[in-house]
Amino acid sequence: MYLKYFLSVSISLLLGIIVVFWLRKISLKYKVLVSSGTPLIGGIAMGISFLFTCLFIFSLYKNLPREIVAILSASIIILIAGIIDDFRELSVMIKFLLQILATFLVVLFGVRTNIVYIGTFLNIIITFIWIIGITNAFNLLDIIDGLSGGTALIVGLAFFIITLFNADVNTAVIILSLLGAVSAFLIYNFPPAKIYMGNTGSHFLGFVLGAVALVISYASLERKIALLSPIFILGFPIFDTLFLIFMRLGRKKLPFKKTKDHLAMRFAALGYSRRKTLFIMLGVCLCFASGGVLLTRVSNLIGIIIIVVSVLIILLLSKKMNNVVIDG
Repeated sequence: MYLKYFLSVSISLLLGIIVVFWLRKISLKYKVLVSSGTPLIGGIAMGISFLFTCLFIFSLYKNLPREIVAILSASIIILIAGIIDDFRELSVMIKFLLQILATFLVVLFGVRTNIVYIGTFLNIIITFIWIIGITNAFNLLDIIDGLSGGTALIVGLAFFIITLFNADVNTAVIILSLLGAVSAFLIYNFPPAKIYMGNTGSHFLGFVLGAVALVISYASLERKIALLSPIFILGFPIFDTLFLIFMRLGRKKLPFKKTKDHLAMRFAALGYSRRKTLFIMLGVCLCFASGGVLLTRVSNLIGIIIIVVSVLIILLLSKKMNNVVIDG
């Protein structure tokens, strides 16, 4: 088991470093996928290293769960869609249709929420909202160097810890393969970035993490509060997205219209450097993720306390950031 864990993260990391190095050279040489002098090849590199590592590790298995097959297959759809989008930006409608197609594939193979008492149909609807929402949340996070990738690293580590509790080897392999790929990317993306992930990378990370979150077991019947764990672990991108949507609606702007009112831009408007902004936001992400892991181990009462404290912090942060003046 531990050998598979080591191979998953090390192969993905080494392969990611190599693929990024060569794709960056090719991108700069032929002026392909370059934005403001920086190659947009991070997402492609992460996808290649992740998928190759998963295929290699899982080739050692005789029977692979259909849920794992579905996540890997659907992630290829998201990856290809992202590459096309980075070459020639797709319309919002086309992006959503492709995300719906990929989500339909994982749902078809049994990846969905299993909330008791609401029935199969509503669970499927919630699954579509969840996966597509998380997919686009990571895209919205990709506003400063290292933020979307750093968030994926923290979130992935939190999910991996839970798979260790459950001895869930299959899901752990997927997560570690993703973490290796993300780590290789961050070596080149930490400010000042030498590469960007592009829409390919942000959508790919969000989709894989959103889908993986649904195949992990979080709670026993006695600790129902732990069912909120995935929402907490992914709480930072969810909070960032909801904050952005409400701010835009408050200014009578469309939620998906590009503006400069991102949470990260508000920190910058307060005078924080990009690096300091990055560390602050990743710190918030770490708090969310840690709280999500704790929810799987503590009693319902302690879990409620964690939730109440977190909500109060979110409200205070939202109030402060709402008062920051942003142009555009």
